[in-house]
Amino acid sequence: MDEPANNPKQDTNPSSSKPEWAGLTEIDQAISENRLTEYRFRKAWADPWSRTGIVVSIAAIVAFMVFVIVSELSR
Repeated sequence: MDEPANNPKQDTNPSSSKPEWAGLTEIDQAISENRLTEYRFRKAWADPWSRTGIVVSIAAIVAFMVFVIVSELSR
């Protein structure tokens, strides 16, 4: 027989009147542990398009900083 602790998908309290929101439990835990920014970054990094956007944005910022430094040093 499966124990509730061994099967995380199984409802641990079947007589609960509140609906189980399996997709939101991780967000709820992140909020309670005050790590919502880390959660959002990990979810964005897991998505290939978001990861590309993050890399391109960071590269553009670094390129601009290099441009400003080189421009100021060449005066």
